[in-house]
Amino acid sequence: MLLNYQVEPALLAPLVPAGTELDPWDGAALVSLVGFEFLRTRVLGVALPGHGAFPEVNLRFYVRRRAPEGWRHGVVFIQELVARPAICLAARLLYQEPYRTVPMWQRVALDRQDGVGCLAYGWTWRGAAFRISATVSGSPRSVARPSETAFVTERYWGYTRLRHGRSREYRVDHPPWQVWPACEARHQVERAPGFGGPLGVVLAGEPGSVCAVPGSAVTMYRGVAI
Repeated sequence: MLLNYQVEPALLAPLVPAGTELDPWDGAALVSLVGFEFLRTRVLGVALPGHGAFPEVNLRFYVRRRAPEGWRHGVVFIQELVARPAICLAARLLYQEPYRTVPMWQRVALDRQDGVGCLAYGWTWRGAAFRISATVSGSPRSVARPSETAFVTERYWGYTRLRHGRSREYRVDHPPWQVWPACEARHQVERAPGFGGPLGVVLAGEPGSVCAVPGSAVTMYRGVAI
């Protein structure tokens, strides 16, 4: 599930990794609040007992980097929330990603073929409860191109800011996703860790678009410094 918001580029400029630039959609910068479930998870090819299936919520934005073959379109994570400490530790060590461990829950009541139902993801922080949810309706369908949905889902690179002005680039493989139409998005995130400040004001409003994705196998590769 992706809730997408337009933001002022100046809010994201300090977070852009070196060697990349903001990747605009229709002249605007976007951030996405994303809730999803990991299934059959492996770290460096190894399944961790008790860590195969779990939810994650993250806040991300979009960048691009010019490479010999052309533009590489990627994502940068502002904050990633999981309930599994081992996953959090591995992501921080291997990718230097901004993971945080918090108590989380998920509720998926969805007919995956007909696409009728709802998805919800929630977490707690210092005694406060937060959640995002959406209802969906309609069968999964291929993503129209060009479109905002294709822009936020067809991303095959990740970028992370490192110390001393450097960045890390890593490749992400997955087939093109289908999507369900989504509507009636609800959220309570403006005071959540990592989602506050000026971006919290944006997230307190209505998203510009919402979509839900059936998902697929995803492979993340070890990154390289750039």
